[in-house]
Amino acid sequence: MSPGTDYYYRVTDAAGDSETGRFTTANELGTQAGLTFGVSGDWRGELSPYPAIGNAPEKDLDFFVLHGDTINADSPSPAVPLEQATTLAEFRDKHSEVYDTRFGLNAWGDLRASTSVLATIDDQEVTDDFAGGAAAETDPRFGTSDFSGTVGLINDTELYENGLQAFQEYNPIRDEFYGETGDPRTAGERKLYRFNTYGDDAAVIILNNRSFRDPQLPNVTDFTDTEQVAAFLAGSFDPDRTLLGAQQLADLKADLLQAEENGITWKFVMVPEAIQNLGLGLAADRFEGYAAERTEILQFIDENNIENVVFVAADAHGTIVNNLTYQTDPLGPQIPTGAWEIITGAVAVEPTLGPTVVGIAAASGFITPEQLEFYNSLPVANDGDDVVDDKDDFFKNLTNQQLLPFGYDPVGLQDSGIDATLLQGDYVAAHSYGWTEFAIDPISQNLLVTTYGIDSYSEDQLLANPGAILERVPAIVSQFEVQTPR
Repeated sequence: MSPGTDYYYRVTDAAGDSETGRFTTANELGTQAGLTFGVSGDWRGELSPYPAIGNAPEKDLDFFVLHGDTINADSPSPAVPLEQATTLAEFRDKHSEVYDTRFGLNAWGDLRASTSVLATIDDQEVTDDFAGGAAAETDPRFGTSDFSGTVGLINDTELYENGLQAFQEYNPIRDEFYGETGDPRTAGERKLYRFNTYGDDAAVIILNNRSFRDPQLPNVTDFTDTEQVAAFLAGSFDPDRTLLGAQQLADLKADLLQAEENGITWKFVMVPEAIQNLGLGLAADRFEGYAAERTEILQFIDENNIENVVFVAADAHGTIVNNLTYQTDPLGPQIPTGAWEIITGAVAVEPTLGPTVVGIAAASGFITPEQLEFYNSLPVANDGDDVVDDKDDFFKNLTNQQLLPFGYDPVGLQDSGIDATLLQGDYVAAHSYGWTEFAIDPISQNLLVTTYGIDSYSEDQLLANPGAILERVPAIVSQFEVQTPR
């Protein structure tokens, strides 16, 4: 194949039915032609067929990243009404469900026919919050034996292998495996890590955050308990704990450095769970629960002067943008970097981030019943101010209250040292379903980031009036531009 070229293809099945599609190959190094791509994660079968991505096929994207939780294997859905898919057939049914036509629409089919996809897993492709690098005997959902009958890691178990095989069958991923890495976590294991370059415009690194990680720490349940908080922070800075595994961490560093040395402008790191600090709430599953490795990554970027690094996450079910700082110990000062992160919202998971966080805050007594009533009375109206007159502003204010006591920067890129201009909406969009578009200008190399959203909906609303849900058209809920220093 030739670089920077559109290709068209036709697929015909055994019954003689055929479909056509297209994709665009990447430009070669030395080319500065611009790049436009999309990212989103998190969708569930009962909420298909996903009008939140209905406008993506018309955007002429170079590719689209499927950013984990592409099924929900551990909750019932119409295709598999079980609490947990376990057999290969059940996992296949879960994937078929989200990619099939429903109510006359196949949003993913339309997008895949026009656009290349890059895909990785989070946890729901197998089961909730699993740690693939842990011993199988530590998690009763996985048992204690691998296929050979010997005790192994979770990423050797039948449940894990069934989930990953079905995922790979339904996504265009080349069959790759690690060699003799010297680490039982990765040696001979399936490799989802990818490093792709698109001319001089961008490098894209796809991470697998789930298959090689250590078990997560216990979450903090009482934020006023100083001993519990201190124990969590100390445990998160244990240098022997890993989220990525040693081989993947080494590959990430090497490829970031190579991209900088090759003069590639933007480096996008697709990381399924957030690397930005969001406070102690449910922090154990994110990079905050693996803070030593988080610091190692950000310090490497900082000390090697790797410019224009953007982490792109999912999993939170809402959009949050922030600059990235790090500490070398739990109580140390925040060290700024030039890197930043955007968490992309969910294609369709109910509830979204906003009501989830506010509900937890109310249940824990962090906000009063009167404050909860005030939140429920507010509209969803994306704006760029901090006046708490809409749900996103309430959510943003609540989130900042969790960040500031630890010295973390408030949400957003304002006053961060990153040359960003907010054009529409806000750096938060926590109440809609949707996806995010990244567009690199071929001349200036500036990056335009646009998040599209629709009003969220429940399964009951979809079943009661599918036509009304499918008529929802994605609109801009957040848009900002980042100037490149190059």
